Amino acid sequence: MQTASQATDSAPIVHPPGYRARRGQNWFFLGLTYASYYLCRYNLSPVAPELMSELSFSKSQYGMINSGRDGAYAIGQMINGLFTDRFGGKQAMTIGAISTIILNLAFGFTSWSGMSTMLLLTSLVCIRSFDGYMQAFGAPGFIKINTAWFRRKERGAFAGVFGFMINLGAIGAGQLGKTLITGMSIPLLFFTLSTPTLNWRYMFILPPIAVGVIVILMNLFVKNTPEEAGWKVEHDDDGGAESTEKIRLIDVFRKIASNRVVWIVAAAYFCTGFVRRGVESWWAVYLHDVWGADKMSGLYTAFIWGLPVTASVGSLTSGYISDKLFHGKRAPVAAILYIAQVAFTIVAIMVPQSGGAASSAIAVALIIGISMMCNSTHSILGTAAAMDLGGRRMAGCSSGIIDSFQYYGALISGYGLGALFDSFAKPSVGAGVASKLNPNIWFGSMLPFGLLGAGLMTYLWIKHRNSTTIGT
Repeated sequence: MQTASQATDSAPIVHPPGYRARRGQNWFFLGLTYASYYLCRYNLSPVAPELMSELSFSKSQYGMINSGRDGAYAIGQMINGLFTDRFGGKQAMTIGAISTIILNLAFGFTSWSGMSTMLLLTSLVCIRSFDGYMQAFGAPGFIKINTAWFRRKERGAFAGVFGFMINLGAIGAGQLGKTLITGMSIPLLFFTLSTPTLNWRYMFILPPIAVGVIVILMNLFVKNTPEEAGWKVEHDDDGGAESTEKIRLIDVFRKIASNRVVWIVAAAYFCTGFVRRGVESWWAVYLHDVWGADKMSGLYTAFIWGLPVTASVGSLTSGYISDKLFHGKRAPVAAILYIAQVAFTIVAIMVPQSGGAASSAIAVALIIGISMMCNSTHSILGTAAAMDLGGRRMAGCSSGIIDSFQYYGALISGYGLGALFDSFAKPSVGAGVASKLNPNIWFGSMLPFGLLGAGLMTYLWIKHRNSTTIGT
Protein backbone atom coordinates (compact mmCIF):
# COMPACT_ATOMS: atom_id res chain seq x y z
CA MET A 1 0.00 0.00 0.00
CA GLN A 2 1.44 3.36 -1.06
CA THR A 3 1.39 6.27 1.37
CA ALA A 4 0.70 9.97 0.75
CA SER A 5 3.43 11.72 2.65
CA GLN A 6 3.02 14.18 5.50
CA ALA A 7 3.77 17.87 5.00
CA THR A 8 4.58 20.72 7.30
CA ASP A 9 2.41 23.85 7.37
CA SER A 10 4.73 25.64 4.95
CA ALA A 11 5.75 22.75 2.70
CA PRO A 12 3.56 21.62 -0.21
CA ILE A 13 1.65 18.36 0.20
CA VAL A 14 3.31 15.57 -1.76
CA HIS A 15 1.44 12.47 -2.91
CA PRO A 16 2.93 9.36 -4.52
CA PRO A 17 2.70 8.93 -8.30
CA GLY A 18 -0.77 7.96 -9.46
CA TYR A 19 -2.60 9.04 -6.30
CA ARG A 20 -3.92 12.34 -7.64
CA ALA A 21 -5.17 10.66 -10.82
CA ARG A 22 -7.04 7.99 -8.84
CA ARG A 23 -8.46 10.64 -6.52
CA GLY A 24 -9.50 12.66 -9.54
CA GLN A 25 -11.43 9.69 -10.92
CA ASN A 26 -13.15 9.25 -7.56
CA TRP A 27 -13.95 12.93 -7.30
CA PHE A 28 -15.27 13.21 -10.89
CA PHE A 29 -17.91 10.52 -10.52
CA LEU A 30 -18.84 11.68 -7.03
CA GLY A 31 -19.19 15.26 -8.25
CA LEU A 32 -21.24 14.14 -11.24
CA THR A 33 -23.54 12.20 -8.93
CA TYR A 34 -24.04 15.13 -6.60
CA ALA A 35 -24.62 17.48 -9.54
CA SER A 36 -27.35 15.10 -10.70
CA TYR A 37 -28.96 15.36 -7.26
CA TYR A 38 -29.32 19.07 -7.95
CA LEU A 39 -31.07 18.42 -11.24
CA CYS A 40 -33.78 16.86 -9.07
CA ARG A 41 -33.55 19.59 -6.42
CA TYR A 42 -33.47 22.78 -8.50
CA ASN A 43 -36.16 21.62 -10.90
CA LEU A 44 -39.05 23.36 -9.12
CA SER A 45 -38.18 27.07 -9.08
CA PRO A 46 -37.64 27.47 -12.88
CA VAL A 47 -41.22 26.33 -13.51
CA ALA A 48 -42.78 27.96 -10.43
CA PRO A 49 -44.87 30.51 -12.42
CA GLU A 50 -46.32 27.76 -14.63
CA LEU A 51 -46.98 25.47 -11.66
CA MET A 52 -48.75 28.18 -9.64
CA SER A 53 -50.82 29.29 -12.61
CA GLU A 54 -51.99 25.84 -13.73
CA LEU A 55 -52.57 24.38 -10.26
CA SER A 56 -54.07 27.60 -8.82
CA PHE A 57 -51.54 27.81 -6.00
CA SER A 58 -50.86 31.03 -4.10
CA LYS A 59 -47.37 32.23 -3.17
CA SER A 60 -47.71 30.77 0.32
CA GLN A 61 -48.91 27.41 -1.07
CA TYR A 62 -45.95 27.25 -3.44
CA GLY A 63 -43.76 28.20 -0.49
CA MET A 64 -45.17 25.26 1.50
CA ILE A 65 -43.73 22.84 -1.05
CA ASN A 66 -40.28 24.40 -0.69
CA SER A 67 -40.48 24.59 3.09
CA GLY A 68 -41.59 20.98 3.35
CA ARG A 69 -38.57 19.86 1.33
CA ASP A 70 -36.14 22.09 3.20
CA GLY A 71 -37.45 21.16 6.65
CA ALA A 72 -37.29 17.44 5.92
CA TYR A 73 -33.82 17.90 4.42
CA ALA A 74 -32.64 19.57 7.64
CA ILE A 75 -33.90 16.69 9.76
CA GLY A 76 -32.40 14.20 7.33
CA GLN A 77 -28.99 15.86 7.50
CA MET A 78 -28.85 15.40 11.29
CA ILE A 79 -29.90 11.76 11.14
CA ASN A 80 -28.36 10.62 7.88
CA GLY A 81 -24.99 12.16 8.69
CA LEU A 82 -24.70 9.77 11.62
CA PHE A 83 -25.66 6.76 9.50
CA THR A 84 -23.21 7.84 6.81
CA ASP A 85 -20.34 7.74 9.30
CA ARG A 86 -21.39 4.23 10.24
CA PHE A 87 -22.17 2.64 6.87
CA GLY A 88 -20.14 4.57 4.29
CA GLY A 89 -20.48 7.49 1.90
CA LYS A 90 -21.07 5.61 -1.34
CA GLN A 91 -23.85 3.57 0.20
CA ALA A 92 -25.50 6.74 1.51
CA MET A 93 -25.34 8.48 -1.86
CA THR A 94 -26.82 5.45 -3.62
CA ILE A 95 -29.78 5.35 -1.21
CA GLY A 96 -30.42 9.05 -1.77
CA ALA A 97 -30.14 8.81 -5.55
CA ILE A 98 -32.55 5.89 -5.94
CA SER A 99 -35.06 7.57 -3.64
CA THR A 100 -34.99 10.93 -5.43
CA ILE A 101 -35.56 9.16 -8.77
CA ILE A 102 -38.74 7.54 -7.45
CA LEU A 103 -40.02 10.64 -5.65
CA ASN A 104 -39.43 13.08 -8.52
CA LEU A 105 -41.37 10.81 -10.84
CA ALA A 106 -44.13 10.63 -8.23
CA PHE A 107 -44.23 14.45 -7.99
CA GLY A 108 -44.56 14.87 -11.74
CA PHE A 109 -47.26 12.25 -12.26
CA THR A 110 -49.24 13.27 -9.15
CA SER A 111 -49.55 16.81 -10.49
CA TRP A 112 -51.45 15.30 -13.45
CA SER A 113 -53.92 13.47 -11.21
CA GLY A 114 -56.81 15.96 -11.25
CA MET A 115 -57.16 16.06 -7.43
CA SER A 116 -58.79 18.99 -5.66
CA THR A 117 -56.43 21.90 -4.96
CA MET A 118 -55.96 21.18 -1.26
CA LEU A 119 -55.56 17.42 -1.68
CA LEU A 120 -53.09 17.97 -4.51
CA LEU A 121 -51.14 20.52 -2.46
CA THR A 122 -50.97 18.14 0.50
CA SER A 123 -49.79 15.31 -1.73
CA LEU A 124 -47.10 17.41 -3.41
CA VAL A 125 -45.84 18.78 -0.08
CA CYS A 126 -45.57 15.24 1.32
CA ILE A 127 -43.79 13.89 -1.76
CA ARG A 128 -41.36 16.80 -1.92
CA SER A 129 -40.72 16.57 1.83
CA PHE A 130 -39.88 12.88 1.65
CA ASP A 131 -37.64 13.64 -1.32
CA GLY A 132 -35.87 16.28 0.77
CA TYR A 133 -35.25 13.80 3.56
CA MET A 134 -33.83 11.18 1.21
CA GLN A 135 -31.67 13.69 -0.68
CA ALA A 136 -30.09 14.46 2.69
CA PHE A 137 -28.06 11.27 2.27
CA GLY A 138 -26.13 13.02 -0.52
CA ALA A 139 -24.06 15.78 1.11
CA PRO A 140 -22.85 13.73 4.13
CA GLY A 141 -21.92 10.88 1.80
CA PHE A 142 -20.09 13.15 -0.62
CA ILE A 143 -18.21 14.96 2.16
CA LYS A 144 -17.47 11.74 4.05
CA ILE A 145 -15.75 10.16 1.04
CA ASN A 146 -13.76 13.21 0.07
CA THR A 147 -12.60 13.91 3.62
CA ALA A 148 -10.82 10.56 3.44
CA TRP A 149 -9.17 11.48 0.13
CA PHE A 150 -8.17 15.12 0.87
CA ARG A 151 -5.96 16.41 3.65
CA ARG A 152 -6.94 19.48 5.65
CA LYS A 153 -4.92 22.05 3.66
CA GLU A 154 -6.43 20.74 0.41
CA ARG A 155 -10.06 20.99 1.52
CA GLY A 156 -10.73 24.67 0.88
CA ALA A 157 -9.97 24.26 -2.81
CA PHE A 158 -11.98 21.04 -2.83
CA ALA A 159 -14.92 22.91 -1.25
CA GLY A 160 -14.80 25.34 -4.17
CA VAL A 161 -14.90 22.49 -6.66
CA PHE A 162 -17.76 20.98 -4.64
CA GLY A 163 -19.68 24.22 -5.15
CA PHE A 164 -18.88 24.12 -8.86
CA MET A 165 -20.41 20.64 -9.18
CA ILE A 166 -23.56 21.79 -7.40
CA ASN A 167 -23.85 24.67 -9.84
CA LEU A 168 -23.55 22.36 -12.84
CA GLY A 169 -26.81 20.86 -11.64
CA ALA A 170 -28.29 24.33 -11.28
CA ILE A 171 -27.30 25.25 -14.85
CA GLY A 172 -28.80 22.02 -16.13
CA ALA A 173 -32.09 22.56 -14.30
CA GLY A 174 -32.42 26.17 -15.41
CA GLN A 175 -31.63 25.43 -19.04
CA LEU A 176 -33.94 22.41 -19.07
CA GLY A 177 -36.77 24.54 -17.70
CA LYS A 178 -36.29 27.02 -20.55
CA THR A 179 -36.02 24.28 -23.19
CA LEU A 180 -39.17 22.50 -22.03
CA ILE A 181 -41.32 25.62 -22.13
CA THR A 182 -39.91 27.22 -25.30
CA GLY A 183 -38.48 24.31 -27.29
CA MET A 184 -35.07 24.39 -28.96
CA SER A 185 -33.61 24.33 -32.47
CA ILE A 186 -30.06 23.19 -33.27
CA PRO A 187 -28.93 23.99 -36.84
CA LEU A 188 -26.84 21.19 -38.35
CA LEU A 189 -25.14 20.85 -41.74
CA PHE A 190 -28.10 19.62 -43.80
CA PHE A 191 -31.06 20.05 -41.44
CA THR A 192 -32.19 21.63 -38.18
CA LEU A 193 -32.81 19.47 -35.13
CA SER A 194 -35.80 20.79 -33.19
CA THR A 195 -37.28 19.75 -29.87
CA PRO A 196 -40.97 20.42 -29.22
CA THR A 197 -42.27 22.39 -26.28
CA LEU A 198 -43.20 20.11 -23.40
CA ASN A 199 -45.31 20.44 -20.28
CA TRP A 200 -43.53 21.80 -17.19
CA ARG A 201 -44.10 18.43 -15.46
CA TYR A 202 -41.31 16.92 -17.53
CA MET A 203 -38.95 18.79 -15.19
CA PHE A 204 -39.72 15.96 -12.76
CA ILE A 205 -39.50 13.15 -15.33
CA LEU A 206 -36.34 13.77 -17.36
CA PRO A 207 -33.82 14.57 -14.56
CA PRO A 208 -34.44 11.25 -12.72
CA ILE A 209 -33.36 9.39 -15.86
CA ALA A 210 -30.01 11.17 -15.78
CA VAL A 211 -29.60 10.39 -12.07
CA GLY A 212 -30.21 6.69 -12.71
CA VAL A 213 -27.42 6.46 -15.29
CA ILE A 214 -24.94 8.47 -13.22
CA VAL A 215 -25.44 6.58 -9.96
CA ILE A 216 -24.59 3.32 -11.73
CA LEU A 217 -21.30 4.87 -12.91
CA MET A 218 -20.58 6.11 -9.38
CA ASN A 219 -20.94 2.61 -7.94
CA LEU A 220 -18.58 1.24 -10.58
CA PHE A 221 -15.77 3.79 -10.21
CA VAL A 222 -15.88 5.28 -6.69
CA LYS A 223 -14.17 3.97 -3.54
CA ASN A 224 -15.12 5.14 -0.04
CA THR A 225 -11.51 5.50 1.12
CA PRO A 226 -8.00 5.52 -0.39
CA GLU A 227 -7.40 2.22 1.42
CA GLU A 228 -10.12 0.53 -0.63
CA ALA A 229 -8.22 1.59 -3.76
CA GLY A 230 -4.81 0.53 -2.44
CA TRP A 231 -3.58 3.89 -1.10
CA LYS A 232 -3.13 5.44 2.32
CA VAL A 233 -3.39 9.08 3.43
CA GLU A 234 -1.92 10.10 6.77
CA HIS A 235 -4.21 12.88 7.93
CA ASP A 236 -3.14 15.59 10.37
CA ASP A 237 -6.51 16.04 12.05
CA ASP A 238 -7.64 12.60 13.20
CA GLY A 239 -6.54 9.30 14.60
CA GLY A 240 -4.11 8.15 11.95
CA ALA A 241 -4.10 4.40 11.47
CA GLU A 242 -7.31 3.98 13.47
CA SER A 243 -9.23 6.57 11.49
CA THR A 244 -10.86 4.00 9.20
CA GLU A 245 -12.36 2.04 12.12
CA LYS A 246 -16.10 2.30 12.61
CA ILE A 247 -17.18 4.00 15.83
CA ARG A 248 -20.46 4.06 17.71
CA LEU A 249 -23.08 6.57 16.56
CA ILE A 250 -23.52 7.97 20.07
CA ASP A 251 -19.77 8.58 20.37
CA VAL A 252 -19.74 10.42 17.04
CA PHE A 253 -22.63 12.64 18.06
CA ARG A 254 -21.19 13.43 21.50
CA LYS A 255 -17.84 14.37 20.04
CA ILE A 256 -19.24 16.72 17.41
CA ALA A 257 -22.09 18.17 19.49
CA SER A 258 -19.75 19.10 22.34
CA ASN A 259 -17.66 21.34 20.07
CA ARG A 260 -18.73 24.98 20.52
CA VAL A 261 -17.27 26.00 17.16
CA VAL A 262 -19.63 23.56 15.39
CA TRP A 263 -22.66 25.40 16.75
CA ILE A 264 -21.32 28.87 15.91
CA VAL A 265 -20.60 27.76 12.33
CA ALA A 266 -24.05 26.13 12.19
CA ALA A 267 -25.72 29.36 13.35
CA ALA A 268 -23.94 31.33 10.62
CA TYR A 269 -24.93 28.66 8.13
CA PHE A 270 -28.57 29.13 9.19
CA CYS A 271 -28.22 32.69 7.90
CA THR A 272 -26.70 31.48 4.64
CA GLY A 273 -29.58 29.04 4.21
CA PHE A 274 -32.28 31.69 4.40
CA VAL A 275 -30.66 33.96 1.82
CA ARG A 276 -29.41 31.21 -0.50
CA ARG A 277 -32.74 29.42 -0.71
CA GLY A 278 -34.60 32.72 -0.67
CA VAL A 279 -32.91 33.57 -3.96
CA GLU A 280 -33.13 30.05 -5.42
CA SER A 281 -36.83 29.58 -4.65
CA TRP A 282 -38.13 32.97 -5.75
CA TRP A 283 -35.95 34.36 -8.56
CA ALA A 284 -38.19 33.09 -11.39
CA VAL A 285 -41.28 34.43 -9.61
CA TYR A 286 -39.50 37.77 -9.12
CA LEU A 287 -38.77 38.03 -12.84
CA HIS A 288 -42.36 37.15 -13.74
CA ASP A 289 -44.08 39.40 -11.21
CA VAL A 290 -41.80 42.44 -11.06
CA TRP A 291 -40.37 42.69 -14.58
CA GLY A 292 -42.87 40.63 -16.60
CA ALA A 293 -39.98 38.56 -17.98
CA ASP A 294 -40.68 35.15 -19.50
CA LYS A 295 -38.26 32.32 -20.29
CA MET A 296 -37.32 33.81 -23.64
CA SER A 297 -36.08 37.03 -22.02
CA GLY A 298 -32.49 38.04 -21.55
CA LEU A 299 -33.15 38.44 -17.81
CA TYR A 300 -34.10 34.77 -17.50
CA THR A 301 -30.98 33.73 -19.39
CA ALA A 302 -28.88 36.01 -17.17
CA PHE A 303 -30.25 34.25 -14.10
CA ILE A 304 -29.92 30.64 -15.23
CA TRP A 305 -26.29 31.23 -16.19
CA GLY A 306 -25.31 34.08 -13.90
CA LEU A 307 -26.41 32.48 -10.63
CA PRO A 308 -24.47 29.21 -11.00
CA VAL A 309 -21.44 30.61 -12.86
CA THR A 310 -20.76 33.39 -10.34
CA ALA A 311 -21.47 30.98 -7.48
CA SER A 312 -18.86 28.62 -8.92
CA VAL A 313 -16.30 31.40 -9.28
CA GLY A 314 -16.98 32.55 -5.73
CA SER A 315 -16.74 29.04 -4.32
CA LEU A 316 -13.48 28.26 -6.10
CA THR A 317 -11.91 31.62 -5.26
CA SER A 318 -12.94 31.65 -1.60
CA GLY A 319 -11.69 28.11 -1.10
CA TYR A 320 -8.34 28.94 -2.65
CA ILE A 321 -7.99 32.13 -0.58
CA SER A 322 -8.89 30.25 2.59
CA ASP A 323 -6.25 27.57 1.91
CA LYS A 324 -3.44 29.77 0.63
CA LEU A 325 -3.79 33.20 2.22
CA PHE A 326 -5.37 32.22 5.54
CA HIS A 327 -3.62 28.82 5.86
CA GLY A 328 -6.80 26.76 6.10
CA LYS A 329 -8.76 29.15 8.34
CA ARG A 330 -12.39 29.57 7.26
CA ALA A 331 -13.89 32.31 9.48
CA PRO A 332 -11.96 35.29 8.01
CA VAL A 333 -13.06 34.53 4.46
CA ALA A 334 -16.63 33.82 5.54
CA ALA A 335 -16.82 37.11 7.47
CA ILE A 336 -15.69 39.09 4.42
CA LEU A 337 -18.23 37.29 2.24
CA TYR A 338 -21.12 38.05 4.63
CA ILE A 339 -20.13 41.73 4.74
CA ALA A 340 -20.08 41.88 0.93
CA GLN A 341 -23.49 40.18 0.85
CA VAL A 342 -24.89 42.85 3.16
CA ALA A 343 -23.50 45.59 0.91
CA PHE A 344 -25.12 44.08 -2.21
CA THR A 345 -28.44 43.75 -0.34
CA ILE A 346 -28.47 47.37 0.81
CA VAL A 347 -27.82 48.61 -2.73
CA ALA A 348 -30.53 46.28 -4.10
CA ILE A 349 -33.08 47.81 -1.71
CA MET A 350 -32.19 51.27 -3.04
CA VAL A 351 -32.49 50.39 -6.75
CA PRO A 352 -35.89 51.20 -8.36
CA GLN A 353 -37.81 48.01 -9.10
CA SER A 354 -39.55 49.44 -12.13
CA GLY A 355 -38.57 51.30 -15.24
CA GLY A 356 -36.43 50.41 -18.19
CA ALA A 357 -33.77 47.90 -19.11
CA ALA A 358 -31.08 49.61 -17.06
CA SER A 359 -32.97 49.25 -13.77
CA SER A 360 -33.81 45.61 -14.42
CA ALA A 361 -30.22 44.79 -15.41
CA ILE A 362 -28.81 46.46 -12.27
CA ALA A 363 -31.35 44.67 -10.05
CA VAL A 364 -30.55 41.28 -11.58
CA ALA A 365 -26.80 41.90 -11.28
CA LEU A 366 -27.19 42.73 -7.57
CA ILE A 367 -29.25 39.60 -6.92
CA ILE A 368 -26.58 37.54 -8.66
CA GLY A 369 -23.99 39.26 -6.45
CA ILE A 370 -25.94 38.34 -3.31
CA SER A 371 -26.17 34.76 -4.55
CA MET A 372 -22.44 34.65 -5.28
CA MET A 373 -21.59 35.68 -1.72
CA CYS A 374 -23.94 33.27 0.04
CA ASN A 375 -22.94 30.37 -2.24
CA SER A 376 -19.32 31.07 -1.36
CA THR A 377 -20.07 30.87 2.37
CA HIS A 378 -22.04 27.72 1.56
CA SER A 379 -18.84 26.10 0.30
CA ILE A 380 -16.51 27.50 2.97
CA LEU A 381 -18.70 26.63 5.96
CA GLY A 382 -20.82 23.70 4.85
CA THR A 383 -18.00 21.80 3.16
CA ALA A 384 -14.50 22.92 4.19
CA ALA A 385 -15.26 23.80 7.83
CA ALA A 386 -17.42 20.69 8.24
CA MET A 387 -14.62 18.48 6.91
CA ASP A 388 -12.13 20.16 9.24
CA LEU A 389 -14.34 19.80 12.31
CA GLY A 390 -15.28 16.17 11.72
CA GLY A 391 -12.11 14.74 10.21
CA ARG A 392 -12.42 11.57 8.17
CA ARG A 393 -14.02 9.61 11.03
CA MET A 394 -16.87 12.01 11.77
CA ALA A 395 -17.23 14.17 8.65
CA GLY A 396 -20.74 12.84 7.99
CA CYS A 397 -22.06 13.87 11.40
CA SER A 398 -20.24 17.21 11.33
CA SER A 399 -21.59 18.13 7.89
CA GLY A 400 -25.01 16.83 8.89
CA ILE A 401 -25.32 19.10 11.92
CA ILE A 402 -23.95 22.17 10.15
CA ASP A 403 -25.84 21.66 6.90
CA SER A 404 -29.11 20.96 8.72
CA PHE A 405 -29.01 24.48 10.12
CA GLN A 406 -28.75 25.89 6.60
CA TYR A 407 -32.06 24.25 5.81
CA TYR A 408 -33.75 25.38 9.00
CA GLY A 409 -33.04 28.85 7.65
CA ALA A 410 -34.21 27.77 4.21
CA LEU A 411 -37.48 26.48 5.70
CA ILE A 412 -38.43 30.05 6.66
CA SER A 413 -37.66 31.36 3.18
CA GLY A 414 -40.29 29.12 1.59
CA TYR A 415 -43.70 29.38 3.25
CA GLY A 416 -42.62 32.36 5.38
CA LEU A 417 -41.76 34.59 2.44
CA GLY A 418 -44.72 33.31 0.42
CA ALA A 419 -47.12 34.22 3.23
CA LEU A 420 -45.56 37.69 3.45
CA PHE A 421 -45.90 38.20 -0.29
CA ASP A 422 -49.58 37.19 -0.13
CA SER A 423 -50.28 39.29 2.98
CA PHE A 424 -48.72 42.48 1.62
CA ALA A 425 -50.06 42.18 -1.92
CA LYS A 426 -51.47 45.43 -3.27
CA PRO A 427 -55.27 45.60 -2.83
CA SER A 428 -55.74 46.27 -6.52
CA VAL A 429 -53.92 43.07 -7.35
CA GLY A 430 -56.00 40.85 -5.10
CA ALA A 431 -55.11 37.75 -3.18
CA GLY A 432 -54.33 34.16 -3.96
CA VAL A 433 -52.61 33.32 -7.20
CA ALA A 434 -52.83 36.94 -8.42
CA SER A 435 -50.65 38.33 -5.60
CA LYS A 436 -47.32 39.78 -6.65
CA LEU A 437 -43.89 39.29 -5.14
CA ASN A 438 -42.89 42.45 -3.27
CA PRO A 439 -39.18 43.11 -3.92
CA ASN A 440 -38.84 45.31 -0.83
CA ILE A 441 -39.96 42.44 1.38
CA TRP A 442 -37.70 40.01 -0.50
CA PHE A 443 -34.53 42.09 -0.19
CA GLY A 444 -35.37 43.43 3.24
CA SER A 445 -35.76 39.92 4.65
CA MET A 446 -32.19 39.05 3.58
CA LEU A 447 -30.50 41.93 5.39
CA PRO A 448 -30.68 40.79 9.06
CA PHE A 449 -29.43 37.32 8.16
CA GLY A 450 -26.40 38.76 6.39
CA LEU A 451 -25.61 40.97 9.38
CA LEU A 452 -25.92 38.09 11.86
CA GLY A 453 -23.70 35.82 9.75
CA ALA A 454 -21.08 38.56 9.48
CA GLY A 455 -21.14 39.06 13.25
CA LEU A 456 -20.71 35.37 14.06
CA MET A 457 -17.83 34.82 11.66
CA THR A 458 -16.10 38.04 12.71
CA TYR A 459 -16.32 36.83 16.31
CA LEU A 460 -14.64 33.51 15.41
CA TRP A 461 -12.03 35.33 13.33
CA ILE A 462 -11.04 37.69 16.14
CA LYS A 463 -11.24 35.17 18.97
CA HIS A 464 -9.13 32.53 17.20
CA ARG A 465 -6.92 34.76 15.04
CA ASN A 466 -3.73 33.58 16.75
CA SER A 467 -4.75 29.95 17.29
CA THR A 468 -4.94 26.81 15.20
CA THR A 469 -8.46 25.89 16.37
CA ILE A 470 -9.99 23.56 13.79
CA GLY A 471 -12.99 24.92 11.92
CA THR A 472 -12.18 28.60 12.45
